[in-house]
Amino acid sequence: MADRSEANRLQQETAFQKILRRPEIGSFVVMIIIIAALAIASDGKAFNPLGLKNNIAIIAQYGIIATGAAVLMIAGEFDLSIGSMIGFAGMSMAMMLKWGLPFGLGEATPAAAFFITLAMTLGIGWVIGMIVVRSGLSSFIVTLAFLFFLRGVTEVCFRLINQSTQISGLQDFKLESWFADIMGGEVFGWFYDIWFALGGNLNRNGEQWVHGFDARFFWWIVIAGVSYFVLSRTQIGNWIYATGDNKEAARANGVPVDKVKVGLFMFTAFCATMFAACQVYDTNTSDAAKGNLMELFAIAIAVVGGTLMTGGFGSILGVVFGAITVGLVANAVFFIPAIDGAWFRVFLGGILLAAVFANERIRKRITGGI
Repeated sequence: MADRSEANRLQQETAFQKILRRPEIGSFVVMIIIIAALAIASDGKAFNPLGLKNNIAIIAQYGIIATGAAVLMIAGEFDLSIGSMIGFAGMSMAMMLKWGLPFGLGEATPAAAFFITLAMTLGIGWVIGMIVVRSGLSSFIVTLAFLFFLRGVTEVCFRLINQSTQISGLQDFKLESWFADIMGGEVFGWFYDIWFALGGNLNRNGEQWVHGFDARFFWWIVIAGVSYFVLSRTQIGNWIYATGDNKEAARANGVPVDKVKVGLFMFTAFCATMFAACQVYDTNTSDAAKGNLMELFAIAIAVVGGTLMTGGFGSILGVVFGAITVGLVANAVFFIPAIDGAWFRVFLGGILLAAVFANERIRKRITGGI
């Protein structure tokens, strides 16, 4: 009788009540508030042509790694090595671009540097996943170990090969390589062209001010779009949710739990590599410190977006809203100089704690209090 009454209650819900049960509703409301507040406080500067481009750049880079972290968290695991993987991948690509391919195989092209690096990072992701599923150890501890390991390897390699923890002054490969251009160039120029045609997007000389978004915006859309499709429209998505909800029950029902988890650790490694590639080919530099603390931002954004720490619950749409919220607040200091940058951490801590409580209430509302 209880199950029947619960089913009847769900059927009688209004459209508004159904919206309130969505896991991303909290992050959407906060995002709207932040957008309105920033627009007013910055006198519109945060959303002028250049402001919009700069905001989208930081939002996209957060969004890329947060998507990988969120999908893994839905499956009930964590990856604290994301930030160190970014530094490792950036170092690998930059060194090959500067010193050539390994084993004296010749000069490295941007595409070769990327795909060799991707092969290494995917391999590391596979190793992390295999250790987690074969040993039964907590992914928190395993990936924490790799956080230190990869950061140390990155610094050692920089000092040993480059005699410095930074590589700067690489040639601008975007000028001669289509691959470097799609990673570090500009995209969606038509948007700013239309803005200019409508009488906006003008500099002081009446010329077009901004010509496109950073390429990482395109890759964020691709990664988030594919992840959304997989989670909501495929059997693999069902496997991911089932694994995070109850892995033993999922395994009993034929879900390849171990393969799902290993594949998702490789996916977070892929996201970290894409993040690093966009940075290297955009700025023509690399630094051993790149990606520092990014794993915490990725997890925080996933939680703000409605992903439960315990797994089995979350949505990519919520992660998009969370990335926009955190990215806008992180960049707010550039548009509102009176704000101390340290307030960003205060805000992030407060909203993260609020999100944890809100997510749990939404989960109970959806599951009927289970």
